[in-house]
Amino acid sequence: MHGRPRKAPKHEDSEASTRKAANLRTLQSQLLHNHHELIYSKEAIEISSKLLEINPESYTAWNYRKLAVEHHLNQSQTGSDSEAIKSILDEELRVVENALRQNFKSYGAWHHRKWVLSKRHSSVDHEFRLLEKLQKADSRNFHAWNYRRFIAALQNRSEEDELKFTTDMINTNFSNYSAWHNRSVLLSHLIEKKAQGFCPKEKVLTEEFELIHQALFTDPDDQSGWFYHLWLINLTIQPDYCLLISSWPSNGADVIISSDINFDCLDLSPFTCSHSDTGTFPLVLYFNQAVKGVNSSTITVDTVLNTNENLTWHPVSTNNSGTAVAWVTHLSLPDLKAGSLRDYPVKVSLGKSPGIVSSNGFQCSVPFQIEFRFRVQNLVEEVKKGLDVEMIVWRDENYQMEDKDLQDSGAIVSLDHLSINSNTEPAASSWVEQIIANEIELFRELLAEINCKIGKLTLARLLRATSAYATIPIEEVLKLYSELMKLDPSHLQYYKDEHSLVLMKKVTSSKESLLRHCWRYKNLKFPSVDNPICLRLNNLSLSRIGSVEHLLWVQMLDLSHNELQSIEGLETMQLLSRLNLSRNKLSSFSALEPLRLLKSLKVLDISFNEIGDHSIDTRRYLFSSPLCHSVRKNLNGDDFATAGKYWEAFLIFKGMNLIQFDVVGNSIMNGNFRSFLRKFLPSLKWLDGEELH
Repeated sequence: MHGRPRKAPKHEDSEASTRKAANLRTLQSQLLHNHHELIYSKEAIEISSKLLEINPESYTAWNYRKLAVEHHLNQSQTGSDSEAIKSILDEELRVVENALRQNFKSYGAWHHRKWVLSKRHSSVDHEFRLLEKLQKADSRNFHAWNYRRFIAALQNRSEEDELKFTTDMINTNFSNYSAWHNRSVLLSHLIEKKAQGFCPKEKVLTEEFELIHQALFTDPDDQSGWFYHLWLINLTIQPDYCLLISSWPSNGADVIISSDINFDCLDLSPFTCSHSDTGTFPLVLYFNQAVKGVNSSTITVDTVLNTNENLTWHPVSTNNSGTAVAWVTHLSLPDLKAGSLRDYPVKVSLGKSPGIVSSNGFQCSVPFQIEFRFRVQNLVEEVKKGLDVEMIVWRDENYQMEDKDLQDSGAIVSLDHLSINSNTEPAASSWVEQIIANEIELFRELLAEINCKIGKLTLARLLRATSAYATIPIEEVLKLYSELMKLDPSHLQYYKDEHSLVLMKKVTSSKESLLRHCWRYKNLKFPSVDNPICLRLNNLSLSRIGSVEHLLWVQMLDLSHNELQSIEGLETMQLLSRLNLSRNKLSSFSALEPLRLLKSLKVLDISFNEIGDHSIDTRRYLFSSPLCHSVRKNLNGDDFATAGKYWEAFLIFKGMNLIQFDVVGNSIMNGNFRSFLRKFLPSLKWLDGEELH
């Protein structure tokens, strides 16, 4: 165990183990007999005591003793005799203590002791003395610390006294992870209720940083203090407000919407031109935290084409929690004749009525108003008749960098408004800025002296935290994560994911950076129409998707030739109609679950991934909402009959109107699956590059 070589047992040890096992089997057999026959005599209970002294992990024995205690307490002559009750319960505490001497990390023993004390017939004074002995033997025993919290609450012991105890334990041994953890729990409560001496928060946390610095710089290789430092940083930079940070359409936008996918936005900003064939278009709100309570009472949408009360808001999330960072509703489009044009103003207000609350409990009380205009513009009938939808080909020769179109003033103004900058947004305090700056300076000094991987990780996190009030030194952060990949290969995937998030931050950090990845797709058959802007994020070694609040406008996205195992985050891009995910590391259809929420998706390429390679997909539970927990329960008998063994694909693509789908290069793709797709997706016009008839 834990790297120690196993030694062959001596002969006498083997004989002792054999005798012990035989005795254990006898006691277990007798216990099960007594349990089954409801025998709670003194002799029967003594058998359970002997068994638990040998094996404290026998949950059946502990449960038997609970039933025996209840049996004796319910007897008429015992129920009113407080001394008899105390005697029964004290015997249970004695048995637990003997079991803990055998194994002081026994879950069953600690749980039984809590159960006895919760009867409120036993004194808790002895418990702190017992804990003192056990914590001297192992000061980091989390069972003892958990039990200590239970006893402290039972005795109404002040959190201030318990906090002082953690200080004493930490000063004795900086490497006491359990003490640091208990300190974070106590400090959170004291700060939250603004207890005397723990307000303002800034003063308390400043003292905590001084304490943790002693631990970190005494032994930089010990992880206990680093975890507490991470908690402190998160508590320091976590915004205590809920705010709208992005939307589509954006504030001040003039949006052109066409009901024709062939409609060309060549002379318009790619960030304000869209199409819809459903008679509606999405209104997306993106918050700085996951929120709930978004509805027609908390959000007011003023437009002549929709009644606010009739609008239904939905969380854009693959889980069923009812909270999400992005929420969407759909506004109706007018029924206009082809070629007609008229402006429709829309005003969206929030923050005036309470009810939008973040998952951290903060009210979205900052008032904000979004105003935009939209118009509907279609192709004239004569042009429509001569056109047909062309198959999308994701090759380099089909793209063209249109500097003139994309750098024009209209496009740049629209891009500047992709994020919401509210004058009422609380500014980061000078204290936060000073704390982060001090920490960055300290850890740069530390890393100049030693090559510490957790120090590099902490510095990367600190530099990213500066985004609340300054520009992140992105290149330095990317370099730190690259070094960590080499220094700590056991956590390679985590560092890759973090590197990807920072890289996405770099791509979306400015209009110039983002526009470098925007290319005009050329319809080679009809070069004058259907030339959408494609955001090309291919060949970037991305393993995660981030900064999607800046990408709500994207309708065509190329993520090919990356290392994606999940596409979590894409669900917020409600305008997405064409998506290339080819040549990634997607191993199952469950990894594609966000696609269920993309109602506008028409073109999808998932070719040359790993779908079907793994008989058991061990990576599916890396994602926030595994299919088997979130949507499989919605399958009825007819669905199972239709889906058969392809039920995951059925759940993902059910209700979609794909016209082009590429699956080639995945192990799952064979004749049977091809037949299933043709039957299940009647809207398909192209499958793996072949036109269907």
